[in-house]
Order: sequence, then structure tokens, then C-alpha cells
Amino acid sequence: MTYHFETRCIHGDRCLDKDHPYGAVSTPIFQTATFIHPGPGQSTGYDYTRVNNPTRDELEKTVSSLEHAYDTMACTNGMAAIGLCLEFFFPGDHIICTEDLYGGSVRMFDNAKKQRGLSFTYVDTADEALVEQQITEHTKAIYIETPSNPTMRVTDLRAMRRLADRYGLYLIVDNTFLTPYLQKPIDLGADMVIHSGTKYLGGHNDTLAGFLCVKTPELSETARFYFKTNGCCLSPFDSFLILRGIKTLPVRMDRQQSNAQKIAQWLKEQEKVEQVYYTGLPEHPGYEINKAQARGAGAMISFRVKDAQAAKCTLEKVQLISFAESLGGVETLLTYPTMQTHGDVPAEVKERLGITDDFLRLSVGIEDVDDLIADLAQALE
Repeated sequence: MTYHFETRCIHGDRCLDKDHPYGAVSTPIFQTATFIHPGPGQSTGYDYTRVNNPTRDELEKTVSSLEHAYDTMACTNGMAAIGLCLEFFFPGDHIICTEDLYGGSVRMFDNAKKQRGLSFTYVDTADEALVEQQITEHTKAIYIETPSNPTMRVTDLRAMRRLADRYGLYLIVDNTFLTPYLQKPIDLGADMVIHSGTKYLGGHNDTLAGFLCVKTPELSETARFYFKTNGCCLSPFDSFLILRGIKTLPVRMDRQQSNAQKIAQWLKEQEKVEQVYYTGLPEHPGYEINKAQARGAGAMISFRVKDAQAAKCTLEKVQLISFAESLGGVETLLTYPTMQTHGDVPAEVKERLGITDDFLRLSVGIEDVDDLIADLAQALE
């Protein structure tokens, strides 16, 4: 029997919770580093937690089921998942990336350029022709964020799959913003999907985690080798916390998205707001593409105010909303990308992308939307 997404969030694929020891409804935390062997050459299926662990196994199977992946590696954080993905590439390889990419990813890629001999080209991946122009004989992958972080640009994943097929490339998609509840990149052609599980999958701003989901057994074999060798595995306790968070993913996302839609519309009407970036607004340039490949627009909004002073004043005056990095939790967070998430991106690049000192990013939580709007209203005064 195939269960719906909401059911699999709670019970796992094939009702994994029915196999828990002693009939435990909640996933047990197997807080052990090692496992007893029944005899020489024999194993219970678990030998050492760096390689595999029952708690983490259940989490990985659940995320694989939600993402329609063949296999998933649960990592210590999102950056560890990106680092694991980079193990597929070798000196001389070239990767084309969404130009408006999370600053931490850019920092890691810059380091990989120096230490691993990889090269990266950042382009507007919403422009299929522009992406194709950047493909060389050394290009091995297209790396996408959609919507992008933080200016919410939308890339047509089916178009990127066509390019990947034409030139024999991997298609890699960071699906952190929309989660598998709203968007399934593997169904749209992705070979690998990355998540910062710290964000919506965990959902409570209390646990770090990352995921690399892969489409095929061949990709799984390579990823598993580096996963156990590098040791970037998520701990049993943190695996338990992320599993607990996933159980409420659909209801949280529904509420957060509903709140975000109302707040985006409200922000549009404010004199002190110059521009609103939200893929759920019909005037957004990526609205139709996002609608064609995702079930919703998510709960991330960016907006531009009059000037830097207005932005800083807003950050200082919010009361219910927290001025903090990260996103995706039940609490609404306001972030200043130019100094926080994209602080390491060169100033000229931020200027070109519009990540300037008047630009704010809002991760909408599950609070009462009227309270959130009231807080924004007084902060923008």
C-alpha cells in the first residue's frame, strides 16, 4: 500500500514504526557508538554508528521516501551535505551555479576552487540559453537553488534537465526553501537533492542537520563510501529530533505559507517598502514556472526598504519577530543578508544581485499572522 505524504511524514515508508522494539510509537534513540557482533563474520546489520545507526536509518529512509530518492545520507548540517556532494568532482571539473546562491555555499565553493582545483561559474539559471553558453568540455554539473536565496529567483528544473541530458551533466538542486512537501526535484529531473535539515525539516530552530538525497544506486554507492569515510554522519539524538520535526512538516508548511502570502500582500501596500520578492505573488517573474513545478510558494519573503537606515531601524525595532540568521522554524525570523548570510560574498557581486544594505529577508513562522503584521507595521514606522 502506498501512503500519502502526510502519513509518511509521521509513520515513515511502509510504516517503519511498526518494527520498533517493544512496540515503541516514537523512534527509539540508539545512543551507541558500536554494536555487538553475534560471532566472527556475523553482524546484526549494524556495526558502528559512523557507518549506520537504526535511528539515523529510519530518518534517511523517511527523507528518501518524501523526496522520491533512492537513498539519503543524513549529515551533521547542510554544509556537510554540500561537502559530501563535492566528493563527486575532481580537479579540473567545472560546475555551473545559480548566481544568487546562499553565501555559505559560495564560500565553500571558493575554497574548493583553491584546494580541489574545481571551477565554478555563477549565472542566472532562470535563463536557459545563458546557462548553455557557459557549458564547456569540463562542465560536470548544474547546481540550482529555486527559489534562490535570498532574491527568490525561480529556475525551470525541467529545462535544466534537458541541458543536463544534452551534455551529460549532473543536476543538483538545493530544495531547502520548499522542502519535498512543496517541490520534488528528483521527479523534475534532479540527480541529487540537498537540504539544510536545520530549516523546515527540523522546523524548530533547535537542531543542525543536512541531507544529500540521490537518485540511483550508483550515486548511492559513491556517496555512502565518502559518507562513512569522512564521518559527517548525523548523531542518533539529532536524527531523532529531525524525525520528530518531520512529523509536523505539512501542517507547519501550510500555516507558514498561508501567513507568508498575507504578509507579502501587506508589504506590497506599504509606502516604506520599495519592493517585495515572493514567488506567490502573480507579478513575480518566476510565478508561472514555480506554479508549474511546485505545489506552493513556501514561506520565504525578501523585501527592500527605502535605505540602509530604514533597514537597520526595522531590525532593531521588531519585538515579536526575531532579528536572527537561519530560517524555516516555527518562529518568524528577520535576517540582514548583506551582513549575515551573504557577508562573505564580494561587495560588487552583492550589489549586482541586489543584496544591498536596504534588503531584508523574512522567514515566516506559524504565529498569528495579525500579530506578525502588527509587529512589522510598528517596526517600519
